[in-house]
Amino acid sequence: MYLRIRHATTYSYAGPVQFGPHRLMLRPRDSFDLRVVDTSLRITPAARLRWMHDAYGNSVAIANFTEKADKLDIVSELLVQRFGSAMPRTQIEPDAAITGVVYSEAERAVLQPYLNEAAADPDQVLERWLADFRARIGQGSGHLLRDLAHEIYGGLSYALRYDEGTQHPADTIRQGSGSCRDYAWLFIELARRMGFAARFVTGYIHDRSPDANGLVSSVGLTHAWADVFIPNDGWVEFDPTNDLVADRQLLRVAVARIPEDASPVQGSFTGLTGSFLGLSVGVTIETVDAPG
Repeated sequence: MYLRIRHATTYSYAGPVQFGPHRLMLRPRDSFDLRVVDTSLRITPAARLRWMHDAYGNSVAIANFTEKADKLDIVSELLVQRFGSAMPRTQIEPDAAITGVVYSEAERAVLQPYLNEAAADPDQVLERWLADFRARIGQGSGHLLRDLAHEIYGGLSYALRYDEGTQHPADTIRQGSGSCRDYAWLFIELARRMGFAARFVTGYIHDRSPDANGLVSSVGLTHAWADVFIPNDGWVEFDPTNDLVADRQLLRVAVARIPEDASPVQGSFTGLTGSFLGLSVGVTIETVDAPG
């Protein structure tokens, strides 16, 4: 399946401002399940681009500007070929479902940053939630991570948030609601507390499948979910927002240990107080014929 993705980001200002360097993570990495066929990146005002790979191996473009403007337009277009994801084969036994998985010494050496908890829990909000979850796990599917994603999906109310940043996982539990990035971050921190290596993923979700009617998150925006490393299955996608596991509707762009390291666009500007007027983001994804 070939997909054309257009991701447009527009920043508006009350008057001309000077832009600092902007860090753009908009290009996926080629893999067995996703092949990048063609890309284009258009920026107005004009910027000088420098490409690099970050510490996670993500493709990053650093945009440097010389001229001032009252608007910044960043338009990324991708043509990708999406293959079906491999569904996780591992069925975690009941004992392992309570304690987590066992990684080899070599795996643990590489996965340690993704095993370490990154969100403090001084009031034990996450631990109490996990205790209640473990008490109910005997009635689950037999796969701990599927059950965890399903519990978040069914127990929270999805809320589309336009403000930047990600809620603390404890706040998502207290409020009983969050955006896709809040769901993903909660899932990750809970999975880490159960002994799993988990990482944050940003990308897109598309609706070209028979299951599209079941999507909760908004098609036409960026999306976030989690990866968990399972022995013999590798990194497996879990989307608690839509109760999906290793689903081809998820189009991965960047991965990171914490949400702020995977932001699609990061940058700064210098201008008068109150200059910033607003941000708009639009994503379109369409199925196209194979390139001739």
